[in-house]
Amino acid sequence: MKITINVEVTPQEARTFMGLPDVEPINDMIMEEMMRRTQENIDTLANPERLIAQWMTVSGKGIEQFQSLMGSVVSRATGTAKKAAGRSKKD
Repeated sequence: MKITINVEVTPQEARTFMGLPDVEPINDMIMEEMMRRTQENIDTLANPERLIAQWMTVSGKGIEQFQSLMGSVVSRATGTAKKAAGRSKKD
């Protein structure tokens, strides 16, 4: 036997029934802030030269952080490889 039950509720009613928090005020606040920032920077976004220039000023720090991250990954990987090689020689 197969029984199907269809329930029609709004998203708000479903969240309330499931005991989930109402995140609509937070979502509205985030969207307002994104709109404000977009409006402030609309001329930069519309001008490719200014946009690239802005990216380049930030990229110096980003490149250094990326190099640092990759350096730590490589050093961990080589350290793990050396440990594994040391174990295989003992076997």
